[in-house]
Order: sequence, then C-alpha cells, then structure tokens
Amino acid sequence: MVHLYIVIFTLIASLVLAGPVPSQEQNTRLWQPNLDGVWVNLCKYLPQSLKSFCSRDGVTQCPTTYTPFGPANGVVNSPFVNRFVVKYASAQRWQPSTMATAWQLPSEATNISMLPPMCPQPYVSDTTYSEDCLAMVLYVPSSLTDTSSVPTLVWIHGGSFMVGSASNPGLDGSALAQATGSIVAVIQYRLGALGFISPNGETNLGLKDVVNGLQFLHNVLPNFGGDKSKITLAGQSSGANMIRALLAVPSAQSLFQSAILHSDPMDYGFLSVSDQQQLQDYFVSLLPCQVSDAACLDALSVDEIVNNIGLNQFFNASRIVPAATQMEPMRVVNDGSFITSTLDSSSPFPTVSKSILLSNVKDEAGYTIYGEFPNPVSQSEYQAIVNLSFGETRSQSLLSTQSYAVQTPTASDYRPQLEVLGTDSVFRCATWTFARNWVSHGGTAYVGMYTVGASYPGNSQVPYCTQPGVVCHQDDIEVVFGTVQNPTAAQSALITEVQARYKSFMYDGDPNPSGTSYSEWQAAGTSAVNAILLGSSGEAPIGACAPDFWGSSVQYDYQIFDI
Repeated sequence: MVHLYIVIFTLIASLVLAGPVPSQEQNTRLWQPNLDGVWVNLCKYLPQSLKSFCSRDGVTQCPTTYTPFGPANGVVNSPFVNRFVVKYASAQRWQPSTMATAWQLPSEATNISMLPPMCPQPYVSDTTYSEDCLAMVLYVPSSLTDTSSVPTLVWIHGGSFMVGSASNPGLDGSALAQATGSIVAVIQYRLGALGFISPNGETNLGLKDVVNGLQFLHNVLPNFGGDKSKITLAGQSSGANMIRALLAVPSAQSLFQSAILHSDPMDYGFLSVSDQQQLQDYFVSLLPCQVSDAACLDALSVDEIVNNIGLNQFFNASRIVPAATQMEPMRVVNDGSFITSTLDSSSPFPTVSKSILLSNVKDEAGYTIYGEFPNPVSQSEYQAIVNLSFGETRSQSLLSTQSYAVQTPTASDYRPQLEVLGTDSVFRCATWTFARNWVSHGGTAYVGMYTVGASYPGNSQVPYCTQPGVVCHQDDIEVVFGTVQNPTAAQSALITEVQARYKSFMYDGDPNPSGTSYSEWQAAGTSAVNAILLGSSGEAPIGACAPDFWGSSVQYDYQIFDI
C-alpha cells in the first residue's frame, strides 16, 4: 500500500507541475506553481503513516499563501493555527528603515520553521541576534481564506527599549489567534543604541520601524483573511509606551483602529528634543569615531555598540538628563514633526477619537522594590528614599497622605508602602490621568487592573513576585496569550475572559462580549475611570489616584521635568 501511495503522489505532482500558473490576484492556498508548494499541498492528502515524507527541518510544511510580495510559506504551529515569519523592512545602521517589497525571511534565512533572530541587545549571545532583524511573526487560524475578514492584533513587546523580541517567553500567538478567531502579529523593532539614539541625530528609528511594519501588514492582510481596517495595537510596558507614541503620530492614525496598553510607565513621558540632544552629545562622546567618518561607524562591531557604548549610555543617561530615568533612558522623542503631542498633562491635549483599553497589574513595582531592597526597609530609610526619589516638595505631600504615610505604631518594614508608591506614581495613577484626558478630548477608554496573573519567567528572581496573590509587572502577558503552563482554575477563567473581551474589542472597540455573563466593563469618564478588576469582582479602589492628587497636588515626572 505504501508503494501505491508514492506512485499516486508522484503522478499528481507531475500533473500539477505541468499545470497553469495562477495569477498574482489568485490566492494559492491550495496550489503553488513550484516544487515546495506542490510538496506541501499534496501532503494533505497522504495518510498519517506517510506524513513523515512531508517533514523538512523537522516541521511539517503546509500553509502557503500568495501575497502581493510573493508566496508566503509557513508552518503548522498548532492544530488550528499556522505560523509565518517575514521580514517587513530593511535598514542601514542608524538610518530610517524602508518597507519590504518582497516576501522573504530576515537575515537571508532559508528555514521557514525558525523564529527570527533578535534585534541586537545586551546580555545575549551574538549568535542569537542580527541587525537584519525587522521581522514579524504572523499566527493565522488555518480556517481563514482570502474571503475572510477578521481583525488583526499587533503585539509590540516590552523591555525598556533595550531588550526583547518576538520570541520572548509566552508570545506564541497560536492560542490567542484561535480563541479570538483573529490574526496575531508579534513585531520586532530596533532597540537601544541602534534604535533610539544615533550619532547623526536621527530619532525614533525603532518607532518608525513599527510604522513600516503596519504599512506592510496593510498590503498582505487581505491575502491571509484579515481586514486591514480592523487592526488593534497591543503591547506591554515599553511596548505600550510605543503604542502611546503611535497615538501621537498623525501619519500613523489610518494604520490602526484601536489600541490596548498594558502597564505603560506613563509617568516618564516622551523625551524632549533638548533632552535628547544632551543624550546624543554624550553618546557621540563615547564613540571611537568622528560623526562624519561613516566608514568608521559602519565598521564598529555590534557587540561594541550594544554591550559597551549602549550600556554606558543606559546606565549614565539619568545622571546627564534626570528626565531620562534609570529605566527608560533611551526612548521615543517628541520631535514636533513625526510625534506632534506629548499626550500628557504637560501640554494641550489633542482631539482624539480612537477606542483604547488601558490596564495595570496589582503590584507593578513589586519586582523593582523588592529586588532593589531584599531586606526590610526602616521608617527612616523609607523617608530618605521618598525624599531622594521625589524631591522635598513632592515628598512632603506624599508622606502626609494616607496612602503613603508613615504608619503609627511604627512598622518594621516599609517596602509595602514603597511598592504602592512606585505602582501609583509610575503606572496606575498616571494611567488613570491619561484615561481622563483621553475621554475629555473625544476618545473612549476602558481601564482595568489584573488581580490574577501568571509569574513571568525571570520574576522568580524576586521571591516577593512568587507569593500567592501578588501580580508583578509582566505577569499579565501569558494570561493574554493563553500560554500559562498548567494554569489554575482562576488563571484559566481569566484567560477565557480576557481573550473574549479582546475579541469583542478588536471588532468594535468595546470589551463587553455579547452572550456572556461577564460583568459590564464601563467606559471611563472625565472623573471616575471605572477600573474593572480582572480576576476578581468589582472595581479598583481610587486610593491616591483621584483627579486632585497625582498630576495636580503632586506632579508627575513629565510635569516636573517639563518634557
């Protein structure tokens, strides 16, 4: 019987190879006029015992879709979802990228089963990254055809604009794509000293990379069954910061419909042109080349740029420009031309219209506070830390308010207050202020807080983040993607709820799916933000995030530094 199948297989292959070549407009999900395509699609008709004939590089190659840029060959990533890797843009070092015009793999790769190399970043082997890294990974439900019209979720990874990639833990989009019936795209962009600071004064290179990625998607989504008018951006931490920047880029507004921002450190704001100039001057001083010596700059090794010059810049930037902060010293710049608004309370807020979803986790600052202070913090140490971090004027107001006051009788450990203060100032209250501003100027905002999470890889380095009930920064990622290993009942329930709400939001900008028993998620108002608890019932307590405290009585960093 095996021999008979092989004979039939060979006969059909010869007939197909002699057949007509489909036009560019024709979706070739079934037939491809090349040997790879014939091999891939004939494999579908073989019995399971012969499927091994179809395996190349250890992965069964099956899906092929024709795009305006050529055939897109992918792999079966799960029983119901196919995965495609593509290079969406090219860039010379420290130059703006240009959108790709051909479907190809990054770094001249030939193995379609491999995830793309990371963009250059510190602390990883140079064998894992490449400057030719402007790639995205598409997760496409196998049920889709070119006549489908489903939304697309574009995920922008975090990592302080210094690290991260589309292959970060938990970012396999298969479960999310299947649950939402949507296409999930996870995108990479240039990082650190190659994406956000340059000797020639170019700014926002990493951000402009993402814009090219969105433009690329507009060209190819219909071929995969996606509706290019229904693109939702989503991201976490600096990835969410990137999305907030894109909301302030007029030329990008037609490229996406709505946005989901997880744990954006909104307290930091965008960098000003003057601050960026000081940082650039310092960066240039670190270079072993003259700015005008292009040959010397091009000859610098990636390792020298990333691990020596880049890390020097990262660790010393806040000493040169306090507004740079210690966590995101290289980030997007409000240049006044590409980005035209600060999108915060330090300048007039523009008229907006998009629907956005904003969320935080319960213990955003837990990893930082308990990682920086592994031992209990005394009352005097607590007061000194607050004074050093916020200055005398703000610290007096903070220490006199109930949420952050010195306790009586004296507590033995003030790390809990520090954690709440860090969460409120950098993340939660700043997010609530942004929501009010967004709604006040024409947009729609939904606000939430995760009270259940899944400890993200690496967070276990800080024991506090593994305690029951604690939800640290990044602990929402695997919940969203449905990639939690051995989830508890509470985690499973939240995964199902969040993915259902995402699906509803991607279609019409409202995270309230019909036909479910989930509580109504009310939109934020100009005063009350109605922050729903994700993982438990009710809404988050206001605490110090009232309109008359943070951003008013006590200013955020972006107000203090006038950026």
